[in-house]
Amino acid sequence: MNSSIISIGLANPGSPIEQSSIANFMQAAHQLEDNEARKLNFLYKKSGISSRHSVLTDFEKETHEDYSFFPKSENLEPFPGTKARMEVFRAEAPKLCEEAARACLVKSNITADQITHLILVSCTGMVAPGVELELMKTLGLSDAVERYCIHFMGCYAAFTGLKLADKILHAELDAKVLVVTVELCTIHFQKEYIEDNLLANSLFADGAAAALVMNSDKGLKIKSYLSQVIREGEGDMAWGIGDFGFEMQLSKYVPALLDQGIGRLKGVFEEKFNLSKIKNFAIHPGGKQILQKVQEAFGIPVEANKHALDVLKNFGNMSSVTILFVLHRFLADPEISGDILALGFGPGLTLETLHLEKR
Repeated sequence: MNSSIISIGLANPGSPIEQSSIANFMQAAHQLEDNEARKLNFLYKKSGISSRHSVLTDFEKETHEDYSFFPKSENLEPFPGTKARMEVFRAEAPKLCEEAARACLVKSNITADQITHLILVSCTGMVAPGVELELMKTLGLSDAVERYCIHFMGCYAAFTGLKLADKILHAELDAKVLVVTVELCTIHFQKEYIEDNLLANSLFADGAAAALVMNSDKGLKIKSYLSQVIREGEGDMAWGIGDFGFEMQLSKYVPALLDQGIGRLKGVFEEKFNLSKIKNFAIHPGGKQILQKVQEAFGIPVEANKHALDVLKNFGNMSSVTILFVLHRFLADPEISGDILALGFGPGLTLETLHLEKR
């Protein structure tokens, strides 16, 4: 019997925020003149995103006088420091995690007191005592639950969490592993008007997801996985901690680099996964162009990419959380069966793959 993803629960803060509202906020924050404002609007309209979620309410406020997190001054000074942003993470992340975890468990026949291992995944916040300890208390997990934290790995980190769960289940056959991902990307908005910030600000959003992994003949069976690093992209996607939040390096060349890297690794994937048998692809929606390039590299029809495109459209890129939103749709879609290849990308430039089978 193989380990399987039995159920997935999702959570987002607040109501959806229109992409156009966020564009208006960014125009004001960057204090853009008409020509630059038009360029920013064009970027947001071409993003493939219609709405996103945020734990912050400022993105929908009409004037800076109404802001509750960012300064009420027109130039947003003094800009919130990293400590202020981590205070938001400490307050909001546990609530989202609990909502996602409860939604996950209610879909299974497993109760909270049966969970043996808890894996927390996040790259947008770190506190100790951690979110996982707060989650143990609110869910009513045993104090003896083994807990692990995966931090700062970026958009592919959920893959790492699922692989760790699989390895635990190979060692402990009766284990019940809860993998919880939470990302509050919007608390790290950067004001400096440079290309990396413009791209990141146009894509990232907030959310949480939880997956129950156990040895079972149901759900999405974990068959195998493979990690590859595309060294040429090492400086094109990176993540660091600055004085004013976490800073993202995200260049416009990432889609092309992924296209080249996948093309070069096609033989490796064929040998590992027998690609000719795989008809279903669950791709991390890192951005519209990324989805398009990966789709072209694998020869995937547009229709087969509909769930990733839909997640991007309605939720944006929630970093590590996003792939679980896609897999949630794969679990619920009665037309999907058989082999699935899930792909995620992150700093490094790292390419993660997970071979699943839906029974």
